[in-house]
Amino acid sequence: MSRFFNRQSELLELDRFARQPDAQFVVVYGRRRVGKTTLLTTWASRTGLPTLYWVAKRDPRKALIANLAQTVYAWEHGLDRADLDIQPPSWEEALRMIAQAVGQQRTIVILDELPYALQEDPGMGSHIQAAWDHLFKDSQVLLFLAGSHIGVMTHLMSHEAPLYGRLTAQLPVSPLGFADIREFLPHYDVQKRLAVYAILGGVPAYLERWNDQETLSANVERLFLQRTGWFRNEPLVLISDLTQRETTVYEAVLKAIADGRHSREDISAFAALPSSALSHYLPRLLELKLIERRVPATVPLEQLRTSKQSRYHLNDPFLRFYYRFVDPNLHLIERGLTHRLWQMVEDNLRAFVALAFEEVCRDWILSQAQAGNLPFAPDNVGAHWSPGVQVDVVAIAWREKQILLGECKWGDRPVSRDVVVELVQEKTPRMLRDLPGKGEGWAVHYIFFGRSQFTDAARAEAAGVRARLLNLEQIERDLAEDSR
Repeated sequence: MSRFFNRQSELLELDRFARQPDAQFVVVYGRRRVGKTTLLTTWASRTGLPTLYWVAKRDPRKALIANLAQTVYAWEHGLDRADLDIQPPSWEEALRMIAQAVGQQRTIVILDELPYALQEDPGMGSHIQAAWDHLFKDSQVLLFLAGSHIGVMTHLMSHEAPLYGRLTAQLPVSPLGFADIREFLPHYDVQKRLAVYAILGGVPAYLERWNDQETLSANVERLFLQRTGWFRNEPLVLISDLTQRETTVYEAVLKAIADGRHSREDISAFAALPSSALSHYLPRLLELKLIERRVPATVPLEQLRTSKQSRYHLNDPFLRFYYRFVDPNLHLIERGLTHRLWQMVEDNLRAFVALAFEEVCRDWILSQAQAGNLPFAPDNVGAHWSPGVQVDVVAIAWREKQILLGECKWGDRPVSRDVVVELVQEKTPRMLRDLPGKGEGWAVHYIFFGRSQFTDAARAEAAGVRARLLNLEQIERDLAEDSR
C-alpha cells in the first residue's frame, strides 16, 4: 500500500476545487510513480463525497469502452465488479452512463491513466469534450483526467485540442522536496537522507523501495546493481512512457548531460547528433522536466532566454544517478561484480551528493525568498559562473542593486575560515566585475552552507561581514516548516 505524506499544497488546491459551487473539469499530470493516483484517491476519500474511479489499461478500444461501462455499472449498484457483460458501442454511450449514474449529486469522477486510452483512440478527447459540453458542465460533477504521459496530458490543454477552453483548472504533481522525504526514512540521519535524495529524488514509489534499516550500500546493490534490481529497466520505461518515439535519441542526450556535457556543443558531440537537431530534442526534454536549462543568475533578466551561457543539467536525480554510475557499468552487473561497482560508486558518492546539497541550498534560498525572509526580494535565484569565478548560490535584485552570495561545503570537516575569506575577498570582486557597470554601487550579502559544523574562526570571520551560517539540519527544518 502506498504511503501518503505531505502534499499539503496539492490537497489545498483540490479542496479549493471542491468548494466551487459548480462543475469542475481538471487535468492532473506528473511523471510516472510520482503519486498522482494516491493523491487523488486519498483526497477523495477524505472529502466523503461519492467517488467513481476508473483506470485505463493498454487494451484495445472496444475493451476499454466495455471496461469503463462495467466500472460505472458496478459503482452505481454498489458492486465490486459488474456481473453483466456490458458492451456500449462508443465512448459517447459509456460517458452517458457516467452522467446518468451521477445525476445531480456532488460526485468525484476520476479517469486515470487516460493517455493509454488516448493512444489507442485519439478521438476519445472529442467524446470527452462533447460529454462535458452536453452532460457534465451544468451538473455537480468534479471530473479529473489524470495521466503520467506528460506530453499527452499537456496536449489536452493546447489550443488545437478538443478540450481547449473547457478545462477549469490544471494540477501538475511534482516529486517531493528534500524535507518531505523524512517520513519515508525515519531511521536515517539527515546526511543519509540527503544521500538517498541525491540518488532517488522525491518520487514516492522509489522511496518506498528503500529500506532505511539497511545501509546505503545494501540498498544501492539491491535496487540498482543486480540483474533483477527493481530499477534496472526503469529509465527506459520512464523515457519511453514520456516520449513514445525516438527513445534512443532522447536517451543519448540524457547520457551526454549525465556525463558532464552541459553545453549544446558538448552534448551534440557526445550524442553524435548535429547541433541543429538539439533544437528539437532539448525543448522536449525541458517540457517533460527531465532536464533544466541553467543560466548564471547574474545575467540580466532581458537576456535570460537568449543567453549563450546556458548549461543543461539533468533535473531528475534518479536518472542522474543511473546514467552516471549504472548505465556505463552494466558489464559489471552482467558479470555479477556488484561489489566492485559499489566501490566505484562509493569513491565518487561524496562529490555526487555535494551537487544535490547545492541544489537543496538554492531551494532553501527560494523558500526563504517566498516567505520574505531574505534581506531583499530577489528577481532571480541560481548560481554564477564565468571564466574567472564560480559561486554556488546567488540571489539578485537588479533595481535595488542587491546581491546575496553563498558557498556550499559538503566536506567531512567543519567549514573553515578560508572558505569565508575566499568568497568575500577573492570571489566577490571578480564576480562583481561580471555585472553591468562592473558592480559599482552594489550591496553584497553573504551566506554559508555546511554539512554540519563551522570552526570558531569561520564564525568570527563570517560575523565580520554579517554572514549567515547554516548546516543541513537547519536547512531541513526550515524547508519542512515552509512546506506546511
